[in-house]
Amino acid sequence: MILKVDKNKRLKDVNPHMFGIFFEDINYAADGGLYGEMLENRSFDFFPTKINPYNSPVAAWRPVGRCELSAHSESPMNDVNPGYARIRAEAGGGISNRAYEGCYLVEGEEYVFSFYSRGKYEGKITFLLVKDGETVASASFDGAPREWEKRSATLKADRTVVGAEPRLVLEDGGEIDVDMCSLFPKNTFMGRENGLRADLAQALKELKPGFMRFPGGCIVEGNGLANRYRWKDTIGPIETRRGNWNRWQDGGVGVYAPEYYQSFGLGFYEYFLLCEDLGCEPLPVLNCGMGCQYQCDEVVPLGELDEYIQDALDLIEFANGPASSPWGAKRAECGHAEPFGLKYLAIGNEQWEEGYFERYEAFQRVIAEKHPEIKLISSSGPSAEGVEFDKAWSWLGDKGRDFAYAVDEHYYVPPRWLFANAHRYDNYDRSGPRVFAGEYACHIHGHQPRPNSLEAALAEAAMMTGFERNADVVRLAAYAPLFAREGFTQWTPDLIFFNSSEVMLTPSYYVQQMFSRNVPDYTAELSCVGCDGLYLSAGVKDGQVILKAVNAGPKPIRLELGCEGGEAESLTARGELHGRKILEAVNTMEHKDRVAPVSEAFEGGEYTLAPFSFTVLKYK
Repeated sequence: MILKVDKNKRLKDVNPHMFGIFFEDINYAADGGLYGEMLENRSFDFFPTKINPYNSPVAAWRPVGRCELSAHSESPMNDVNPGYARIRAEAGGGISNRAYEGCYLVEGEEYVFSFYSRGKYEGKITFLLVKDGETVASASFDGAPREWEKRSATLKADRTVVGAEPRLVLEDGGEIDVDMCSLFPKNTFMGRENGLRADLAQALKELKPGFMRFPGGCIVEGNGLANRYRWKDTIGPIETRRGNWNRWQDGGVGVYAPEYYQSFGLGFYEYFLLCEDLGCEPLPVLNCGMGCQYQCDEVVPLGELDEYIQDALDLIEFANGPASSPWGAKRAECGHAEPFGLKYLAIGNEQWEEGYFERYEAFQRVIAEKHPEIKLISSSGPSAEGVEFDKAWSWLGDKGRDFAYAVDEHYYVPPRWLFANAHRYDNYDRSGPRVFAGEYACHIHGHQPRPNSLEAALAEAAMMTGFERNADVVRLAAYAPLFAREGFTQWTPDLIFFNSSEVMLTPSYYVQQMFSRNVPDYTAELSCVGCDGLYLSAGVKDGQVILKAVNAGPKPIRLELGCEGGEAESLTARGELHGRKILEAVNTMEHKDRVAPVSEAFEGGEYTLAPFSFTVLKYK
């Protein structure tokens, strides 16, 4: 099979930030996941919801020994999060936290425990991390102050354990009030206070994403408008961030999660910091004045949208304004005097039809006038075809590229759809709005949970070659969802799975990584003789050809490249699987590299693509 790339035939410039990530707090991706906090319900502010009317303010906590645990709100530490716990215990009694599935501690590593307390107790207070009845780490405090006061201590683990139980104990018996009980590893990502779990954030960094879309997703819309995401509640001192119940308490296809809450310790300031640490562009999503159209029909009247539009203007100022501006000053108070350089902003998530069109236009008019430098993202509804989708494109098609920088298309589809649509964008109008493939993943139907198989990854890679070939139309793309915690998962498949101690990268992760680490400057003319069953894209970076090839068939394919040699990185399953069974291969916690890329150099102008593989070839 003869394949030729003419690097001098420059076709389409590629957005260097084209391949990014999409973060949504689903599957315990934030609290219990990327956010470094190890305790659940640290502020004793869980409350009843329409999903879980029996929720308790002290959920995730229980008494140990002879102890009474009760919830209170009179004379709170602050009015934003008024709940706190009262501990009345005999000597050695106290409270224990569920800590999701227990804390993972590493020998020699340090952990910071802090809490607020008050009371007339003058005895010793001890915080312990216990495994199988033995203390792994501990710290002690003398008495409790008369008024609310923060106390903290650093603990060192004397051995590595999984599932340690956190306890707060009154050694001498008595009564105290406690609030904001917190435990963080000292070794957070980039060493930041209130930081992120290092191994999960490192997995993101190794993707080399071009942008990060956050904080959702359906979570932006909320189960209803009262449950919507309000970015202003997520900045400032963590004890004054107003928490919210997570709309993924119910509504997914996995584990029912009646105590799924958002502490907002991971908030908009931390999202911007993470983008800076990852070297990627921030792409926040804001509520457009509509609840989730799947779950409710709540909308804000057009005449009452000013608050929502002002939230967008204030966010732009928070991200980009000088430290002397009102919201720029709030950013500086958080610890970042310099602007973050926000370029993109999405209005709404998966909204559709006239109700959305009117509200987007209201946002667009104001933002285009006050901040023409901001590139706005519009929605095309919940799927990439059908009546709502066609209406959205018909509405947008007449507005021009200044009206919306890109249109957000979402598709969760079977492999055959992705393979069949790899040329979807070849015939899109080159003068119309651009495309943001904001959420996509291959769903293997008939399985639950849906697997991140090699077949799914190859189908996604085939589609992504179409993104790259049509880089003038498709400017941004992100797989979804990003994270899933084992045993706490509402939705599959996902890019990265984890538990308290381990991270497992999926075949889909490696496909995303191979694309995002090999973004060309421009696409080049490609000609091929006998290329049936191949999905290809070719580009050039720094004079080097970057060829991406998906062999979706069961036979090897030999390519004649017309070069002296180069480098290859190929994703395929390990040799213990044969025939079409290879397509079912998945990675697990026990077998993390069953499907993983292998790098090699090749000599001469030929390279053979393995059956059922995705390969990136780089050569002069």
